[in-house]
Amino acid sequence: MPMHRRSFLAAAMGLPLGRTAWAQSANTDPEDAAQTQPGYKVSAAQLQAAVAQRFPVRYQVPSLLNLDVQAPLLTLLPTQNRLSAKMVVQAAGAALSQNHEGTLELEFALRYEATDRTVRAHKLRFKRLQFPTLQPSAVLLISAYGQALSERTLLEVVVHRLRPQDLALPDAMGLQPGSITVTAEGLTIGFVPKG
Repeated sequence: MPMHRRSFLAAAMGLPLGRTAWAQSANTDPEDAAQTQPGYKVSAAQLQAAVAQRFPVRYQVPSLLNLDVQAPLLTLLPTQNRLSAKMVVQAAGAALSQNHEGTLELEFALRYEATDRTVRAHKLRFKRLQFPTLQPSAVLLISAYGQALSERTLLEVVVHRLRPQDLALPDAMGLQPGSITVTAEGLTIGFVPKG
């Protein structure tokens, strides 16, 4: 590699551009390990705002009920490298005598989609769907749709979109987004050599 290119790369590694952080210290902590390579940081607030744009969502079971899902409250799960989401759900329809409010809880991992520079929810795990004011038989009926409701609300939902300028420097350095690490503050998207 020519000397001037190495100097440029070394200088670039020390410059924070936009929301891209280029960490240089070596660490042994798993969460800190994500900091040893060039990385792009996304705050918890940015994630929350991006996901909220997709809501509310309605899931219909024809002739039986409607489930209206409100924007989720996200929780970072760094030890599992996942996020959890808790959403308020309103249930109404012919199968119910009145409207009821409950909660839907699920967890998900993240993946990077290069075609549109997005970070997306995937590998959903349905946790629970609860309606405190419903009779047990009605809860069983609605819970049968829990997995489908989870997928309808968050599967492949965009939680962040990188801008072309966010990737300009890494691209010039021959790098592309690789790992996605959930931290206590948000996400760190690590860059890896293009292969």
